[in-house]
Amino acid sequence: MAEKGTHNLLRARRGESRVEFVELFFDLVFVFAVTRLSHRLIEHPDWRGAIETFVLLVAIWWSWINTAWVTNWLDPHRTRVRLLLFALMGAGLVASMSIPEAFGSRGAYFAIAYVAMELGRSLFTLLALRGHDPANHLNFIRIFLWQLAMAPLWIAGAWVEGDARLLFWSAAVLGWSLAPILYFPVPGLGRSRAEDWNIDPSHLAERCGLFLILALGESILVMGATFADQPWDPASLAGFGLGLAGTIAMWWLYFNIGSVRAVREFRGSSVPGRIGRLAYTYLHMPIVAGIIVAAAAEEWIVAHLHGPVSLEVALGAIGGPALFLAGTAAFKRVSGARYWPLSHLVGLGAFAALAAASIWLEPYQLGLAVVALLVATAIWETLSLRALHRAHADGGE
Repeated sequence: MAEKGTHNLLRARRGESRVEFVELFFDLVFVFAVTRLSHRLIEHPDWRGAIETFVLLVAIWWSWINTAWVTNWLDPHRTRVRLLLFALMGAGLVASMSIPEAFGSRGAYFAIAYVAMELGRSLFTLLALRGHDPANHLNFIRIFLWQLAMAPLWIAGAWVEGDARLLFWSAAVLGWSLAPILYFPVPGLGRSRAEDWNIDPSHLAERCGLFLILALGESILVMGATFADQPWDPASLAGFGLGLAGTIAMWWLYFNIGSVRAVREFRGSSVPGRIGRLAYTYLHMPIVAGIIVAAAAEEWIVAHLHGPVSLEVALGAIGGPALFLAGTAAFKRVSGARYWPLSHLVGLGAFAALAAASIWLEPYQLGLAVVALLVATAIWETLSLRALHRAHADGGE
């Protein structure tokens, strides 16, 4: 007979699992990380800063999504699982506080905290699964070994500087990003199978949706804090209104249609692990990245409504929403639509044209154009799908 405490670390599969309060509490650390990433991008608006921030973003995303997968299996009501989450929060807070100087004086703090999170979470999970889910237990042995192989790259990178640190850490995030695509192959243990990832679709979908809500909320906080320090004149009010409208449009593009349809597809899949890996693990990465980049660009535009627009700011103001739109289009394509949304493709083409014309625009004009494109894309998709649903209803009568 299995030991009661160990057995009780796993969720009871009785229908759909809800997202628990302790999971949302855990997410607050990563909202702080998103804020640090946005500020880092604002403080380093050049190519080097963008690449370094991207490496940190990918690392932070993997840490969060890995925990979301783990809590899909582990029961957050159990004390030991909660203690795991609290320990991860502590390490995550250290890593988040280190983000501004991760490629400077606090590299060792970031690397050690990050490695401790990844190895500790996986080791805890494989021990909890032992004797209760053999296939998934073996899967986490593979995951732990892959993370153990990446750990020296993080630690070695922390003790060098400049290009060497960027090289080590880029290799680490690349290796970890490839691992799920390859199904964590390990000599002697083989590869994992998507069929072994027996997850609750509703729980993972809700976790990702709530994280996007928090990320969008963070962009509003950043924008509001910037606006609060500006003169409250008509121009500043217009800039704030533009930023808010852009954030609302991004919410609409993800949540109005795509997220609900994706959950239905996710629930009906015979291999939910495959959809969870592609649609929610990989394709949400550019969506979150787009929100972060857009938030950084919005803060700069609200603070500088007039004057020239640098190449870096133009790329951020256009690239962030475009990255969000591309990620959302791909997410909808693989999670239920079965086609690329025409509204999103046209929107991406319009963003490309705007990039070519941005050198002649002032910051407020660029912000207005970006928001107009996001709103127009959201309206187009809403009206077109409403017409499609009406046509299907008429055809069934």
